[in-house]
Amino acid sequence: MLHKNKLLPLYSAVLAVSSTMVPSELIAQQKQSRQLEEIVVTAQRRSESMQDVPVAVTAATAEDMAYAQVDSIGNISAISPSIKFDVTNSPANSANIFIRGIGTVGNNRSFEGAVGVFFDGVYRTRAGQAMQNWLDIESLQILRGPQGTLFGKNTSAGALIINSKAPSLDGGEGDVELTLGNYGKQLVRGGFNTPLSDKTALRVAGLWGRKDGFIEDPNGGNYNDSAPRALKAQLLFEVTENLSMRLIADWSQEDANCCYGQMDDVDGGMQAYIDELTRRNGKRTPSAKFEDYQQVISEAPAQSVEDQGVVLNTQWFISDVATIGSVTAYRSWNIAQSGMDADFSGASILGINETLSTDIFSQEFTLSGEFTDLGPFVGANYVLGVYYADEIIEADHQLYWGEQAQEYLNVYVPSTEAGAPNETTWTIYELINVLDAPTGLISDIHMAGTGESYAAFMHLSLDISDQLSLTAGVRYSQDEKTGLMYRRFFRDSALEPFRVLGAQPGPEYNESYTDSAISGQIALQYQFNDDTMSYLSFSRGYKSGGVNLDNQAAGKVGDNAEEPSSAALGDQEPNDPRYASEFVDGYELGLKTDYFDGRARSNFAIFYNELTDLQVATFDGLAFGILNSPDAEVYGLEVENQFVLSDAFTLAIDMTWLPEARFGESEALDIASLGILSGREFAQAPEIVGNVSLTMDQPISDTLSLRGRIASSYSGEQFTNPANNEKRDAQIEYSATLGLASNSSGISVNIWCQNCSDERYVTQHFNTPLQGGVSGSRDDHNAYVAAPRMYGITLRGEF
Repeated sequence: MLHKNKLLPLYSAVLAVSSTMVPSELIAQQKQSRQLEEIVVTAQRRSESMQDVPVAVTAATAEDMAYAQVDSIGNISAISPSIKFDVTNSPANSANIFIRGIGTVGNNRSFEGAVGVFFDGVYRTRAGQAMQNWLDIESLQILRGPQGTLFGKNTSAGALIINSKAPSLDGGEGDVELTLGNYGKQLVRGGFNTPLSDKTALRVAGLWGRKDGFIEDPNGGNYNDSAPRALKAQLLFEVTENLSMRLIADWSQEDANCCYGQMDDVDGGMQAYIDELTRRNGKRTPSAKFEDYQQVISEAPAQSVEDQGVVLNTQWFISDVATIGSVTAYRSWNIAQSGMDADFSGASILGINETLSTDIFSQEFTLSGEFTDLGPFVGANYVLGVYYADEIIEADHQLYWGEQAQEYLNVYVPSTEAGAPNETTWTIYELINVLDAPTGLISDIHMAGTGESYAAFMHLSLDISDQLSLTAGVRYSQDEKTGLMYRRFFRDSALEPFRVLGAQPGPEYNESYTDSAISGQIALQYQFNDDTMSYLSFSRGYKSGGVNLDNQAAGKVGDNAEEPSSAALGDQEPNDPRYASEFVDGYELGLKTDYFDGRARSNFAIFYNELTDLQVATFDGLAFGILNSPDAEVYGLEVENQFVLSDAFTLAIDMTWLPEARFGESEALDIASLGILSGREFAQAPEIVGNVSLTMDQPISDTLSLRGRIASSYSGEQFTNPANNEKRDAQIEYSATLGLASNSSGISVNIWCQNCSDERYVTQHFNTPLQGGVSGSRDDHNAYVAAPRMYGITLRGEF
């Protein structure tokens, strides 16, 4: 294990980076007066300059996100290379956010995110709830590292703070946006603000869109089409001079033929026979050329995601230096998926229907303020708070055999012993019914869970002198969770394939989990001068454990004493479906500095994280499981730079280096994870990622400006899944935006492209169900892939 003091020599080494990235002469020779703007953040629950906060934070305005074409969490890496979003077959199970290589690992419906997502002060329990197109968003803040105090609900890796544009009493105004692009992209969204009286204002916003998927079916059509819709309404009540209330109600729905359109990337021993069954099923097989982005599945998948909620934000200024805050929220999130092709092929073998819904009520109260005279201290700020949340989860899951399941299993099962079939052997195998897989329902299960969370927290910033400050915070959290699974139906045939293979039916269960933890932060910061600040911090992050919601959470057939064959397949004892809480201890040394008369800014952070009981979900092609890695380690360096090159041009260079993001060595981990994770690097954690962008704002007349942005992003080689050892190569992508803006009319038009060079690569491999384990053959791995080149035109207007 690398000790923290081994990182300290890096600190002095990176101090010279900012002055060498861009020649000082290039900036010093500029005679312009333009400087970098001050960025105000709320990383400590109060408004303050980003350069004064002892936290690694990146902030972006609505304009920044528009230039970078960031309209959802899907391409948030364009804002900061340290953050990454990934999703595969289900927003309920597989949507994950990673910061500095740390995130929720694997595919599971019961996991909450390691990166906390907060919309308008409200915690979202699943990363998938951030997937919809963002509507009427004013700002984005990315807090990196454990946030164990103020944003302490499951923020072991960091926090994402997203705020809507607030209603205003100043007058009527609005904006509208129209985007047209390739793959049939159409997007219309806009917002309108109007005062209703001298104390109330209303703001409404809406969104409509559609887009064709980019995975082509050679038999006609595309996969992963989408059609989002959204509405948001806000009411602002300035009840008195000291009491303000803001009510926000939002709704969104997205329908798609999603999310089983993917690629066959690594052929296993059954691939030739899968192709044969696809042709027998009356379908053309997809192109074998990866870059063609073709796939064939036998089902007609349909997905509908609905997200809605209401929040009341209240601010009561009880004095000039103290404020009581309240955030009251209720949210409902519902997902329905039907016709899911569980074998991911053109052969009709295995299908899934499933639903998931979560309903959550939350309440937070805070008391915040400042002391102008506190004993020996120059000044002090404080936040005290309590938090409560109550969540209910309901899920249903059905499996059914397709029309070709019987003949496929007749061939697949003997092939696991005899090797990959050829045309001669599969003709023979098809005649021998070793299993019983008639078309129709196999399993119908119901899962449910609850979660209650309680917390109390305190955060205090003390100015010891004009230059030296101490920040300390502590949070006590308690989580009480339940989880159950029972079967409405399972086929009673003794030759049911899942029963014979030992996978299902596993034991039913009804369990509870309770845990409590103390998390928090302590930071010492020193202000060298008005432009340079350094800090040293320790933070502890906590992510609650829980009960796994899965049909195999308590084990397989051998663990189910009610199954006649269990004695021959296992110990007949149910496994524990619970998993432990995750902790991250983060150490960070940072430097924030402005220089060249405010025309350059460089921020550095060296970090070291020790992870305990890291939650990991795995899938071996037949079963999902959760394990806790006893320990893991992540350390590295972040550098963020901005340079004003002239009145028109600004250059940004950001880089994150992760020399280590690795599971600890553990015999228990090795056994539980198919022998691949002990001592291995994390998935989705490349050693180096970086962004370079050049932004232009050049007046070309008294009323017109030419504006644009060109950018490149680099991501190094990385493992693509915790359940296999597949990797993808390093990639470089380019994006560009160029447009005209009228300073007088508020109208702008931009042409843009993302992934301009059309790079095509894997984002995540997975073990293809019912196609692995063929004797003498490599396991079959399918893959989700990056979006190809996207381009279009966007017209915006303000009035």
